[in-house]
Amino acid sequence: MYVIAAEAEINPLVPQTAEIVVALIAFAILYFFVAKYIAPRFEQVYKERTAAIEGGLSKAEDAQREAAAALEQYQAQLADARGEASRIREEAREQGAQILAEMREQAQAEAARITAAAQVHIDAERQAAVASLRTEVGSLAIGLADKIVGVRMTDSAELTGVVDRFIADLETSSQDA
Repeated sequence: MYVIAAEAEINPLVPQTAEIVVALIAFAILYFFVAKYIAPRFEQVYKERTAAIEGGLSKAEDAQREAAAALEQYQAQLADARGEASRIREEAREQGAQILAEMREQAQAEAARITAAAQVHIDAERQAAVASLRTEVGSLAIGLADKIVGVRMTDSAELTGVVDRFIADLETSSQDA
């Protein structure tokens, strides 16, 4: 009896046949559902992701090429701008030198004009001073002659001739000295 009781007792580690059949049917239904609906959806999502990644890579490569082209264009524009700035600076230097030369010429012309005007003014002043001195020296000489000779000289032409001779004598004596 002891042996019969052991056979009658169910082993919990070994499944029963009905459970195995139900598990196989459930696995077949689950496999069919996964194979029919879930696996294709995963494949579609993988393909979309692959396409998106490859598209993103190609877009990134395109963007990189565009960025490189834009950089080259920027560098070319920068080089052109630098060349233009250098040309403008050189033109400004030339114009500055030209303006400076013109200003110097104008200043020299103005200085020459002022010098000439001053020389004319000095000559006029000297002539006026000489004329004034002649008149004054003549008056003094006549006054002195009146006192020395004791005769009043009244003839104006004669007085002028005497004064002119006296001044001429003074000039020749000052030039000799």
